[in-house]
Amino acid sequence: GAMAPGKKITARIKRTLPVKGPQAPTLSELMRWYCLNTNTHGCRRIVVSRGRLRRFIWILLTLGAVGLILWQCAELLMNYYSASVSVTVQFQKLPFPAVTICNINPYKYSSMKDYLSELDKETKKALETFYGFSEGKSKVRRSVDEGNSTGSDFFKQIPLLKFEDFSKTAIDLRSGQKRKIEGSVFHKDSSIVNSGDSNDIIGFQLCDANNSSDCALYTFSSGVNAIQEWYKLHYMNIMAQIPLETKEKLSYSADDLLLTCFFDGLSCDKRHFTRFHHPLHGNCYTFNSGENGTILSTSTGGSEYGLQVVLYIDEADYNPFLVTSTGAKIIVHDQDEYPFIEDIGTEIETAAATSIGMHFTRSRKLSKPYSDCTETGADIPVENLYNKSYSLQICLHSCFQKAMVDSCGCAQYAQPLPAGAEYCNYKKNPNWMYCYYRLHEKFVKEQLGCQQICKDACSFKEWALTTSIAQWPSTVSEDWMLRVLSWDKGQKINKKLNKTDLANLMVFYKDLNERFISENPANTLVILLSNFGGQLGLWMSCSVVCVIEIVEVFLIDSLSIVMRRQWQKAKKWWNNRKRARSGKPPEASDLERQGHDNPVCIDEDLPTFNTALCLPLPQDNPLPRTPPPNYSTLRLETAFTEQLPDTLEVGQH
Repeated sequence: GAMAPGKKITARIKRTLPVKGPQAPTLSELMRWYCLNTNTHGCRRIVVSRGRLRRFIWILLTLGAVGLILWQCAELLMNYYSASVSVTVQFQKLPFPAVTICNINPYKYSSMKDYLSELDKETKKALETFYGFSEGKSKVRRSVDEGNSTGSDFFKQIPLLKFEDFSKTAIDLRSGQKRKIEGSVFHKDSSIVNSGDSNDIIGFQLCDANNSSDCALYTFSSGVNAIQEWYKLHYMNIMAQIPLETKEKLSYSADDLLLTCFFDGLSCDKRHFTRFHHPLHGNCYTFNSGENGTILSTSTGGSEYGLQVVLYIDEADYNPFLVTSTGAKIIVHDQDEYPFIEDIGTEIETAAATSIGMHFTRSRKLSKPYSDCTETGADIPVENLYNKSYSLQICLHSCFQKAMVDSCGCAQYAQPLPAGAEYCNYKKNPNWMYCYYRLHEKFVKEQLGCQQICKDACSFKEWALTTSIAQWPSTVSEDWMLRVLSWDKGQKINKKLNKTDLANLMVFYKDLNERFISENPANTLVILLSNFGGQLGLWMSCSVVCVIEIVEVFLIDSLSIVMRRQWQKAKKWWNNRKRARSGKPPEASDLERQGHDNPVCIDEDLPTFNTALCLPLPQDNPLPRTPPPNYSTLRLETAFTEQLPDTLEVGQH
């Protein structure tokens, strides 16, 4: 059917009107429309500026402003997860920490002689062979000749060796004969060893039990270090075979270690101490362990109100090869914390009064996403072997012990046993030493992955210690004090204690100020959005509505124009293909129909005078103009041929 006249005119206008705004047919027209209508002044100036130079300057300024906004907003986002640190100091009654005290010598040498006789013979023989040192040669030789004990094969496997000028030959301490050494791994003091010193080097060689050609060589620049390391290696092997109950008896009792005790001005005794067996330090005793549910506190600072103990060290019963210093080791820690005496213990010397003043600090860090710390350690895939609250040290030791059990088939003696494992000893695990040294080397070089898995704890307590030492007892009070202490110890009055067997220790709060260091988020979402708004306003005079407008025009509208263009191309190609097949020529009406896809005018709208004026002029017809007036029509012609009689003048009569 024929189209109604009104609809025809609407369709024609729709086809021929220039389309502006979001429905513009091309991207350049859309961008021009956006620049003229947006609130961001820079874009508007690009379009309306006269002259190329001025327009170029405005393009540069606008792009620079956009770049600055992106840079500043990226900085704001990166700093969003930063934290500010606040320090609070408050004066209050403070809980007293746990204080763990150990003798530097773990076990009484007199009690250990049966277990260590073979090892001590080998060590003395090494000293005699290499350094000509002996304490009565006949005695040493006789003791070596006494039958072979269970450990002798073991000493043959890992003897002490003396290397001559970096050659591949070494003297075996047992046979005194030279032997060729395989293996090129220098360990321990290797940087000092390889400095070109021509002195003889002492060390030992560890070989893989399954592959005797795979060896590691451990050398030391000092004979003292070499002998001690070699001794410890065999010592751990022996101790791993002794049951815990036996070891507790071989070490010091509370009566042996503690002579006198005062806390907060009141007397205390061994009942205030809890025994704790450490594999490397023997029996240690913890004051205020909180085991019975009560934790002591102190209401006054100063040395008189802390813990005061006199310790009996008994230097004569020390193992001469295992430890070379005399005294005690102490560590101040929280009741839930494991005392790592071997790592962070403080040494107390004999014949001296050691005062340890404490400052208490509690710290709390923010967890993810602010820092990579853990609240309880539950999210760390490492089993806690220590039965104490999580710490980085516990995690690292537990991780190494697990790797040791997995790789070597047994547990290292210095750390707690995992479930179902047992400590390494040479009889059951002949390869454990080589395996342990190789694994420890990997651990130190961070190749085991423990340092990557383990994280810091988010909250922790710390006691900062200040140590001062005075001579004790003084020369004038030495005589009576030692006699009284000897009496207290239960010895005969005439056998006086030696002052080098005693150590006086004081642990106290210097002040009762608790320092609390905490992290707080430096930014909130409101501050972040305000900062974004400030940047947009400063550089582009833009608001949130402006940002939405940018998203609409540059993403949605631009994409729709591109998609529409592609769709029209595809449609045209398809129609031409169909007509080519049927042999029909392209219809003119198709072009007219394409105009109906232009939605600037809605079909229901009637044409107005303004829209009609926008119509372009047809090319084939001349320009329509207003016709000139016909001047002949201006002449006044009478309608009557003759004058009417009533118009005549009266005067003619």
